[in-house]
Amino acid sequence: MIISMKKQVLAAGFVLSSFFVLPLKASAANFSQIYAFGDSLVDTGNAYNFIKTTTGVEFPPSPPYFDGHFSNGPIWVEGLSSALGITQTNFAFGGATTGTLNTVNGNLPGLAQQIQGFTTANSQADSKALYVIWAGANDYRAGVINPAEPVNNLINAVKSLASVGAEHFLLVNLPNLGALPGTSNNPTVSAGLTALSTAHNSGLAAGINTLNQQPDIHVTLLDANSLFNKAIASPGEFGYTNVTDACLTITSPTSFTTCPNPNEYLFWDQLHPTTYTHSFLAGAALVAVPESSPALGVLALGALGTVGVLKKRQRTH
Repeated sequence: MIISMKKQVLAAGFVLSSFFVLPLKASAANFSQIYAFGDSLVDTGNAYNFIKTTTGVEFPPSPPYFDGHFSNGPIWVEGLSSALGITQTNFAFGGATTGTLNTVNGNLPGLAQQIQGFTTANSQADSKALYVIWAGANDYRAGVINPAEPVNNLINAVKSLASVGAEHFLLVNLPNLGALPGTSNNPTVSAGLTALSTAHNSGLAAGINTLNQQPDIHVTLLDANSLFNKAIASPGEFGYTNVTDACLTITSPTSFTTCPNPNEYLFWDQLHPTTYTHSFLAGAALVAVPESSPALGVLALGALGTVGVLKKRQRTH
């Protein structure tokens, strides 16, 4: 009998939760730590902390957002560091483009400034650390129409980190920006962003192949685009009931409504995934990183994806 993907994921999750959590951490990568750079898909509270400190405003408002995150709970890079059993130092800021512009607040850094700040402070980087980079969506939302520009910025970010001794990188491509709740309702905008997303991902893959020809640079691609495409094409296999709308609706800074079942939604707001979706990204990242065990990574994918379901069931009993 063929078992559905959803049942496999749930079963793997229960197995890992019951038996393999400690062995996973013990036998996983030899990475010493994670350094994370990028935008709101990586930011664990940096933009929120800066804006609240300097202006007194809570952005993103927490609640309904979780602890300064651009989601309703922890995000994928936190899940990855937890699964690997290593610490994570986060330099990402919501609104960051791959260059120097930040679309949330002009005083916040883009990716280029995050990287420059790190290399200035670290003349000798940790060669055993994993350097995570995810950015690009804000470039296209800000009007960039030449994918070579963001892609080159991402490649240069790797080169800059490598120049101070970084060796291991995890780069993430873009989901289809034309399929986001905030863009899919406009056919012209959606088609344009879909084309840019495709071109960006193609250029990034080519750039990564070139980088990997250098002996001391090891770049792994996390294919977020494929994961999102699969979820949209077969939502039931992931446990989703809605892959087109946002769970959260904000009508004013103090007025919002949330769906009753966020763990069944792909998207939390108009642009960002739910923490349940982030759990799948974390599992996919664990499978992708070369030093982790593929078998344990598959189990982790199931366990991470099961967390939201278990929490939801606990709340209803």
